[in-house]
Amino acid sequence: MRLAEARMEMLAGLTSSLSLVPEVVGFALVAHVNPLTGLYAAFIICLIAAAFGGRPGMISGAAGSMAVVSAGLVVQHGIEYLFATIVLTGILQMLFAWFRLGKLIRMVPHPVMVGFVNGLAIIIAAAQFQHFHVRLANGQEVWMASSQLMIMGGLVAVTALVTILLPKLTRAFPSALAGILAATACALVLGIKTRTVGDLASIHGGLPRFHLPQVPYNFETLRIVLPYAIVLAIIGLMETLLTLNLIDEMTDTDGKPNREAMAQGAGNLVGALFGGMGGCAMIGQSMINLNSGGRRRLSGIAAGGFLLSFILFASGLIERIPLAALVGVMFVVAAETFNWKSLRGMARVPKHDTMVMLVVTVVTVFTNLAVAVIVGIVIAALVFAWDHAQELEVEILEEPGRKTYRLRGSLFFASATEFTRFFSPKDDPAEIYLEFDHARIMDSSALEAVEALAARYREQGKRLHLRGLSESCDKLLRRKDGAGLLLPIEE
Repeated sequence: MRLAEARMEMLAGLTSSLSLVPEVVGFALVAHVNPLTGLYAAFIICLIAAAFGGRPGMISGAAGSMAVVSAGLVVQHGIEYLFATIVLTGILQMLFAWFRLGKLIRMVPHPVMVGFVNGLAIIIAAAQFQHFHVRLANGQEVWMASSQLMIMGGLVAVTALVTILLPKLTRAFPSALAGILAATACALVLGIKTRTVGDLASIHGGLPRFHLPQVPYNFETLRIVLPYAIVLAIIGLMETLLTLNLIDEMTDTDGKPNREAMAQGAGNLVGALFGGMGGCAMIGQSMINLNSGGRRRLSGIAAGGFLLSFILFASGLIERIPLAALVGVMFVVAAETFNWKSLRGMARVPKHDTMVMLVVTVVTVFTNLAVAVIVGIVIAALVFAWDHAQELEVEILEEPGRKTYRLRGSLFFASATEFTRFFSPKDDPAEIYLEFDHARIMDSSALEAVEALAARYREQGKRLHLRGLSESCDKLLRRKDGAGLLLPIEE
């Protein structure tokens, strides 16, 4: 690696680590744990995933999607049960990778991917507005005073403008880092009083220490933590592998989903043993890293290293950075993450794809990623089945004493009913031929439909002959029918 390239990777890692701090602190507060619990997790997961994962350039850390789920567990049972849950979460993710299930990400349709990206972009942008609120003595949150809002807005604008415009002049320096430095310089030089990272919480601490979860190691504990661990493992893997897919598309490279899942699992396992909460890939910080020039493992390793150095040595400096600077960067990230082309192309793509995209976006925003992806896949699968069911067609050829039905399309559960309507056993001649040269039998519903049709012809004293079956369809029918004794199958 050339010196200039290494320098760019290090700067990209620094930029990503700066953007991680307020996000992770916020997620820790959502999960009802100490901010250092989030920062330790971010440092460990980021470092392990960057060093050993399957997607160089991707940034991982304590994630909001997992923090929301963790909050209920912490409130009900305490933080030690959270550590035990994250240990089990890591083990489940490693088992997922061990059984090489990463290829399941291929089952996610493109409209679901677009909906996921757009939903997370909206979540990233919406999350920044919490920094424009202040908490009153009674716990109520209200908007800042107008003067403070103007100051915050101005610094956000400075950060955003520098981040957007600098790449048009040069790419020798990460634009997001330049934006953060510009807003910080404005606040310090002009003596502007505004909210800083330190107003969220102190990030000063020591090295994380090894810590076994202090819980009873019995079936009652397993009963408590297992449901949470399964949900967290699914959410973490989904967000990680979908982010991996997105970065693959952006960089025109191929990541390794199973290797990434193994590293994420190891990161969660080790992180929990050193007092960290759960985490996964973070799309916002990954976008910042990519836009800052980070493409290799060094950028992610640097991000983890810088994060630890902030905790140990530079907390005083980091806590003086205006929140507005980091908010401005995240607003730009949200705008760049959102797939604007998906809105412009809505009139040109099939309506059902647009529906799937919008549903996934909305469900991602209002529930969680796992639910959104599952809902999107189910809708896409049902639409796919419906469309293919409509494609089943038949061509009828009549000859003296015989009739031939030439089937075209896929015969499966959604088209089985329509299939039976093509035939008239009472009116047909004694010899009926059903040709499958351009059709396939896909499932047991199709097998049952063919057998039921043959039975209807037998009741009329007629025979149904099957022709042109593929090798796999032939085996299916012979296995179910006892070597074709009831269904005459011809070559």
